[in-house]
Amino acid sequence: MTAPRIAVVGCGYLGAVHAAGMASLGFDTVGIDVDASKVEALAAGSAPFFEPGLDAMLRGAIDAGTLRFTTDAAGVDADVWFVCVGTPQQPGSNAADLTFVDAAVEALVPHLREGMLVVGKSTVPVGTAERLASVVEQTGARLAWNPEFLREGLAVTDTLAPDRLVYGVRHGDDVAVAALDAVYASILERDTPRIVTDFATAELVKVSANAFLATKISFINAIAEVAEASGADVVQLADAIGIDARIGRRFLNSGIGFGGGCLPKDIRAFRARSIELGADEALGFLDEVDRVNQRRRDRMVALVERELAAAGGGAVAMLGLAFKPDSDDVRDSAALEVAMRLAASHDVVAYDPEAGAPAARRAPELGIVASLDAALADATVIALGTEWREFRDLDPADVATRTAARVVVDGRNVLDRDAWSAAGFRVVAIGRPDRDPATTASHQEASA
Repeated sequence: MTAPRIAVVGCGYLGAVHAAGMASLGFDTVGIDVDASKVEALAAGSAPFFEPGLDAMLRGAIDAGTLRFTTDAAGVDADVWFVCVGTPQQPGSNAADLTFVDAAVEALVPHLREGMLVVGKSTVPVGTAERLASVVEQTGARLAWNPEFLREGLAVTDTLAPDRLVYGVRHGDDVAVAALDAVYASILERDTPRIVTDFATAELVKVSANAFLATKISFINAIAEVAEASGADVVQLADAIGIDARIGRRFLNSGIGFGGGCLPKDIRAFRARSIELGADEALGFLDEVDRVNQRRRDRMVALVERELAAAGGGAVAMLGLAFKPDSDDVRDSAALEVAMRLAASHDVVAYDPEAGAPAARRAPELGIVASLDAALADATVIALGTEWREFRDLDPADVATRTAARVVVDGRNVLDRDAWSAAGFRVVAIGRPDRDPATTASHQEASA
């Protein structure tokens, strides 16, 4: 059987990684995007965003001759067309904006013919695939929906070794299933779970997964509010309940909450679609999930301002601006929002290993520096917003020699409080009792 030729429409985060992944598996792959500067960068083997391992995968596929990029679909002859365009939140609404998805499919129609397969990977409201299928099928081509489950920072691994594959197809469409099996043959050989279902279920899988993860994060952050009010320690509490196999410890981490280009807009779009379907009571809890998440940002700002007031004022060293480590994505980033809100009335110097440039474009008024030392130099309070390994691995005794700051507000609950306290820092964290140097010293003496 001849290997299918692949085209990937939309070369943003999802599309660029998917195109590189398919090409690295040996498929003749073409990435298509209307942004000429993006296409030029990708064709040179350089992604216009930070994702560990992606540039190397791009260059390897380009050098092997299996990957190219273009702005013109007219010259592309493919068997399988993946649609990987964005579905942002509509301005002034919680609903998903399907402008790019609709435009991509409409632009594909002149190039489709019988035997071709169009595969949607974009996260869309349930019912979208059924609507688009009627357009695609008029050309003799087929439609399938194959949701993505990429985690930023781990996208290369998630593309080449996903934990599951989901195919949404017309009932009994064995041809579409066989075409997708041909694309994912090497992945399926590793016994990767494969679920073949209908369009609606495939669409709901992705948003349901994101809604569950968002709910789990907001749950522990809601508990953190109670922990703060009662003097309990939310991290120890999470450790204890996370042992229960029915609950699990992953994603049960309190802090300033989730962000990025997926979870916030996806749960809002899911909620909006449920209302459109007349199931408005079913997902009402997602409104509270969203509110809890937003309150964590308020709490982080309040904690930093409290410590600044206690110190009589001064500057804040904001460590981290990306919404998560191993990414330069600042879309709906809690860390960036906290930094911007603090900067409205305080001196803030921010540093992020990768997200400095994207953050500067999003918030040009923010003071962003190129090194950790520059951020720490004149700080009164250190605020951790993104849990980069560089920050988690800091030696607090060394940090104490590089800054006059003696307060650290840990917005991610990842720092070793005993080590920082022993080095002379007051450690403040969401959902945990504050840790003062004197307290640590007394505890250590009592244990001796």
